[in-house]
Amino acid sequence: MIGFFHDTLYQPLYNGLIFLIDVIPGADVGIAVLVLTLIVKLAMLPLSEKAVATQLTMKQYEPELNNIKTKFKDNKEAQAQAVLEFYRKNKINPLASLLVILIQIPIILSLYYVFYKGGLPEVNTDLLYSFVSKPEEVNMHFLGLIDIGQKSAFLAVLVGVTQFIQMRLAIPALPPREKKDGAPSLKDEMARSLNMQMRYIMPLFVAFIAFTISGAVGLYWTTSNLFAIAQELYLRKKFAFQRAEIENNKKLAKDSK
Repeated sequence: MIGFFHDTLYQPLYNGLIFLIDVIPGADVGIAVLVLTLIVKLAMLPLSEKAVATQLTMKQYEPELNNIKTKFKDNKEAQAQAVLEFYRKNKINPLASLLVILIQIPIILSLYYVFYKGGLPEVNTDLLYSFVSKPEEVNMHFLGLIDIGQKSAFLAVLVGVTQFIQMRLAIPALPPREKKDGAPSLKDEMARSLNMQMRYIMPLFVAFIAFTISGAVGLYWTTSNLFAIAQELYLRKKFAFQRAEIENNKKLAKDSK
């Protein structure tokens, strides 16, 4: 498994990074990190779009699903069957989002590992393909301002801020607490706790990790987060327009009868 991971993901990404360093003017590793991150993110965009589409569709049908769960709250088997039937009727695949995430995880980890274990400014020639040349120089000073081979508090802060914004977009705030007999439900409290951790603790954690490793990882993480934020906003707008168009067509069809 490790060999497969190394040969199919890590080594190609490492060669991609070295190739970019070699062709970019000034051999700026920071620019190479930006370009490689964007290339990988663009390649995964169709998968990400499917994941967001599934999430938005699930959110759209959330009231109907809550009604089903309430209706069959005393019969879990009937509830599960009713939910599955609802998914089938509305052509929803609840596992699509999970599958997309599982596909992306090894790619993201490989990209992260390239920057974490790349050993730059030294280049491991044993990993290079025959058609990839070793750069004559490796410039670790991003735009001549930040040494991304060292720890960078500035980039770590950017990682935390962009991660916080991304989490706010991807994980919306929960509604007011539900109470039963004057006490919050355990399910509601667990969901609220997880929501708070993802929205507030996660950004602090990744910022700390980015700072303890190197500026290259911080730059990669910041670029990745900014891309994810732009992607989320774009896809939200796109699917909102599509839903509005569908609803408008339904209304026109109804009025024409």
